[in-house]
Amino acid sequence: MVKSKQEIRHALVGAPNVWKYTRDFQFQFLLDKGLQKTDKLMDIGCGTLRGGIPMIKYLDTGNYYGLDVRKEVLDEGEKEVKGAQLEGKKPNLILLNHFSELNIDVQFDKIFAFSVLFHLEDEIAASCFQFVSKSLVSGGVFYANVNMGVFEDGNWVEFPVVFRSQEFYNNLAAKNGLEVLVMGSMLELGHDTKKNSDTQQIMLKFTKV
Repeated sequence: MVKSKQEIRHALVGAPNVWKYTRDFQFQFLLDKGLQKTDKLMDIGCGTLRGGIPMIKYLDTGNYYGLDVRKEVLDEGEKEVKGAQLEGKKPNLILLNHFSELNIDVQFDKIFAFSVLFHLEDEIAASCFQFVSKSLVSGGVFYANVNMGVFEDGNWVEFPVVFRSQEFYNNLAAKNGLEVLVMGSMLELGHDTKKNSDTQQIMLKFTKV
């Protein structure tokens, strides 16, 4: 079967056959958790904007910020913005080298990392949480799904796939002035792609205190 342009593009960040389903889930999840048009949102690991396009469309102009480590993927995200005729919403797409090098003079109401934390080695995860804590407004929230359980780490393209304990994320939160809440599995939250990952992945909510 011939793949569409969007299936080919979004295959850079995940399964191409569920890109639209995953896009809708991400946006609806944030809406259900109170995302407002006036909120400033940081989308860590925004990729090809598989999830970012409806966020950009919804948010006030300039309020969407996306980070990614792969230039070729961000370039596809730029094409996605143009294809959706959303250049006027002025999304901020930022190439990330290391969290410690980011100099963004913005405080965010919400930070989102969809299918990102389980691709971060421990040292990078620690720097990510430092960035999140520094960048959230007081009372701001960070949502991220993670792999939990006792499984052997693996790889996906050039990235690791890690499994960590609840205690691991509790410790990162405590070190960075964040309170953590377990929201449930992806399946319990309505993400049903008929894969084991839907029950294996857990969504966590971190609140800046």
